Amino acid sequence: MIETLKRHWWVPVIRGIAAIVFGIIAFTHPTLAATTLLLFFGAWVLIDGIFRVVGAIGHHASDPDWGWHLIIGIVGIIVGLLTFHAPGITALALVIYVAAWALMIGASEIVLAVKLRREIKGEWFLILMGLVSIAFAVLLLWNPVAGAAALIWLIAWYAVVFGILGIFFGFRLRSLRALPVS
Repeated sequence: MIETLKRHWWVPVIRGIAAIVFGIIAFTHPTLAATTLLLFFGAWVLIDGIFRVVGAIGHHASDPDWGWHLIIGIVGIIVGLLTFHAPGITALALVIYVAAWALMIGASEIVLAVKLRREIKGEWFLILMGLVSIAFAVLLLWNPVAGAAALIWLIAWYAVVFGILGIFFGFRLRSLRALPVS
């Protein structure tokens, strides 16, 4: 496997460059990045929904869960079409989803800290983690537009860091010596 990786060392470099380019575009044009991400999301969910519906109908005789797959497919088609029709609503829903997730994580961290308070020292770290998650959720819900912009910035930072690491990894693969054949 290492030989294959070494032979294709340029793949992570290209992926890294693409990630950095995307990150820079997201930093300089956050609205364009958000719109592009939403449209790609809509296309993906729509296509996935269509294939799920086709698969559910095609396999209804052999798949006992075909009805569930059919429902998921129909919901995917609806969400995909809504994304193209009203991308702002999709963006708002995504921010609300992230906020709800952060609230659940925060609450569960605090509950876990209370349960473990007699068994571990430093349970206040869990409480602090929970409070930070809850504060993040409240900030997202307080101003969802700013929350969406912040998510784009986080994605942009991730893309740039991921890209830099990918480039380093690719060149590291390129510099590896050939392994002796046994």
